[in-house]
Amino acid sequence: MRGVTDMYDAQAQQKCRQGRLKIFFGYAAGVGKTYAMLEAAHLAQKQGVDVVVGYIERHTRPDTLALLDGLEQLPTRTVEYRGIELREFDIDAALERRPQLILVDELAHSNAAGSRHLKRYQDVEELLHAGIDVYTTVNVQHLESLHDLVASITQISVNERIPDSVFDSADQVELVDIEPDDLIARLQSGKVYQKHQASRALDHFFVRDNLAALREIALRRTADRLSRNAQKRGSETAAKAGEHILVCLSSSPSNPKVLRTAARMAEAFHSGFTALFVETPETRELTGENLRRLRDNLRLAEQLGAQIATVYGDDPAVQIAEYARVSGITKIVIGRTNHKASPLLKSRTLVDQLTRLAGDIDVYIIPDNQPIYHRKWMHKPRQTQPVHLLDILKVLLITSTASLINLGFYNLGLREANIITVYLLGVLIAAVWTPGHFYGALASLLSVIEFNFLFTVPRFTLAADDPDYPVTFFIMLLASMLSSSLATRVKKQARQSAQKAYYMELLMNCNQKLQQGRDEWEIIRVAAEQIQSLLDRPVLYALAVPDQEPEFRVTPAEKAGMLASLTLEEKGVANWVIRNNKRAGAGTDTLRQAQNLYLSVRGNLGVMGIVAIPVRNWPPLEVFEKNVLIAILNECGLILERHKLQKEKQAIELETRQERLRSNLLRAISHDLRTPLTSISGNAGVLMEKSIQLSEEKKQQIYASIYDDAMWLINLTENLLSITRIENGTVHLQMEAELLDDVFHEALAHIDRQSSEHQIHMELEDDLLMARMDARLIVQVIINLINNAVKYTQKGSNITLSGRREENMAVISVADDGPGISDEAKEHLFDLFYTAEHGKADSRRGLGLGLNLCRSIVNAHGGSITVSDNRPQGSIFTFTLPLEEVKIQHV
Repeated sequence: MRGVTDMYDAQAQQKCRQGRLKIFFGYAAGVGKTYAMLEAAHLAQKQGVDVVVGYIERHTRPDTLALLDGLEQLPTRTVEYRGIELREFDIDAALERRPQLILVDELAHSNAAGSRHLKRYQDVEELLHAGIDVYTTVNVQHLESLHDLVASITQISVNERIPDSVFDSADQVELVDIEPDDLIARLQSGKVYQKHQASRALDHFFVRDNLAALREIALRRTADRLSRNAQKRGSETAAKAGEHILVCLSSSPSNPKVLRTAARMAEAFHSGFTALFVETPETRELTGENLRRLRDNLRLAEQLGAQIATVYGDDPAVQIAEYARVSGITKIVIGRTNHKASPLLKSRTLVDQLTRLAGDIDVYIIPDNQPIYHRKWMHKPRQTQPVHLLDILKVLLITSTASLINLGFYNLGLREANIITVYLLGVLIAAVWTPGHFYGALASLLSVIEFNFLFTVPRFTLAADDPDYPVTFFIMLLASMLSSSLATRVKKQARQSAQKAYYMELLMNCNQKLQQGRDEWEIIRVAAEQIQSLLDRPVLYALAVPDQEPEFRVTPAEKAGMLASLTLEEKGVANWVIRNNKRAGAGTDTLRQAQNLYLSVRGNLGVMGIVAIPVRNWPPLEVFEKNVLIAILNECGLILERHKLQKEKQAIELETRQERLRSNLLRAISHDLRTPLTSISGNAGVLMEKSIQLSEEKKQQIYASIYDDAMWLINLTENLLSITRIENGTVHLQMEAELLDDVFHEALAHIDRQSSEHQIHMELEDDLLMARMDARLIVQVIINLINNAVKYTQKGSNITLSGRREENMAVISVADDGPGISDEAKEHLFDLFYTAEHGKADSRRGLGLGLNLCRSIVNAHGGSITVSDNRPQGSIFTFTLPLEEVKIQHV
């Protein structure tokens, strides 16, 4: 894990574009792949490309080594393994150097223990993700889907393989080809291997027939890739041709061959590819080697590009056929085991049943390459459950109770058939009450023994005089065993159905809860809680914030101590997952030394978050659990992305609204400020030029005019600032309990001077009436309402400011007896820039800001503002505020 946390500063500056991959493809070692790659590198260097050699397998070939001259070479990383020093490609050095093009030989190579990735092709994928172009080499025998085919030709199994998806996703594949005879000649001359290695290779792998067959496979694979790319460029629909292949997953040793065959068929038909696992009560009992093979086959199917699906049921053939019908499958690929059934049991095989149920769907049967054998029914490997004393006591209690009941029936003279029925009932109860088949079989055996001992002649012995009793015993034992087996199977089916229903309910509830999330942290916390319920283990989670370390939290909260286990190395793995949008950690091929499995929560635009699941010292994840887990993470990622896009949309709308507000303000202000400013400058000029000639009365009139215009500008400025703060969301209310009497007097002290020409009245039903408010803003509301009444009513009119209690609200009103407001004007009265006379601000009378500001302030206090008609004439502006109760203590 060296350098995991040190490399991210370089990665943070990575290019946005994905790097391009070019593969030099051959059918065997020695055809000249590395040589051709180095020649291409020199050509790119001459064209001005920054080229670096990351790793080259030298093989002591002079011609190849000579081409390294003139190319910058990164130092390799030395790893000690079992006392041997191994040279490995240093991915951290490559990411730090960041060339435009890097050469990495042997794409299928397996990295030494302790490397970040298990395979070199994963190193290459990380380089591509960082925006670095890569040249690399690979042979045909290293393609996963061709493994069985190549092994059948060469009789050699190659362990180092790459998924076909890596080969198919390459931007360019160059086939390096020579005649098999020329390759053999090169081998004999020592240009490929040293002579003692060459002679051994010529006797085994490098046989002419083998080379010719491998060359044909390489040519065909390259041609298939070109054909597929051409069809993709032409028509995606034509490329798929409506085909979809289904392959069945199992723990069989031959299942990898079936999977690779299905992958080659999907490649040939350019079709969809699904791997289906049927989970039965028997498969849940897999352990040891069988369970390991099943997990390996599942991982292989993922590498081959299959979509993994899981269904539940007792009959695999029925489940496979039903899934194929509802999913639009056109071809089913299944393996056939070369075993012979017991001559006593002529049951239909899975292949026979599936062929009968598939209908119009084509079924392809891949034979097993294992030798034919007879199934050993008495030694069927299965999971052995421990025998518990408590369960044995349960069986003894049930059979003893059945015997006591039967003794009563025997004394009443009931027939033996009734007695046997009671024992059968006891066996059923034992099968339901205890786990596994063993206890049901024990109950069956004890029932037969007790029946023989207690109720057959001679009684209280295990002997039986009647020659028909052995047949009775056998039928009774068989019926009991069958009843027990059926009861156990029904119990398992019920448990399986309950688990499936739980998973489905979990997914549905997860979707609903995610939709209700109010912010990003709540959304990802809900997803983590659902995962914790699914896996029954604590889950760590964090949001992905650009250029910031993930801030992990844990669910359930009482497991907060797990956060201390997040060492620097663990956080480095989390950072790698966020930056590369791939899973890593325990149970994966990347940074697998970590304690947790790290999974990205991804949307369409990138990584939105990350979850960490403890794996070490915990039970391994089941197939269906993985599917549900991925579904939860995908749903969470999409909802997080949708929430982020909504926030961005709201920010854009807010910015647009603010821009529109600024434009309207500038347009209105540029016209409306001209009148008072012109008046102030004109009056000031008169005072400056004719101050001596003017009488004192005339001067006072000019002073008053300047004062009125200045106060109008001050009020306008206050309103503009308040409107701007409210629109920007920067107003922070300082809510306190205030006496309305104090607020009213403060407002009346700052209203327009023209109010002296009107009759202003103040009415309060209670001098101690209080409300919760930001007094500074409410005073501004009252000033605006009174000034509005002064402005639009004739001189000498009555204006009344009143306050009263109404339920849990304080009601404040400003009433006048002016001309009133029309119904049409009332609908727009609180709109921004609306004035009663003109609809738009265009004169010294006002910008139409005051009433809109009043509504915004009152709404921010949790109240409301309305306008109504006064009787017999005039208008009443009323707004409400939360009431504050006054508690008076009498001494």
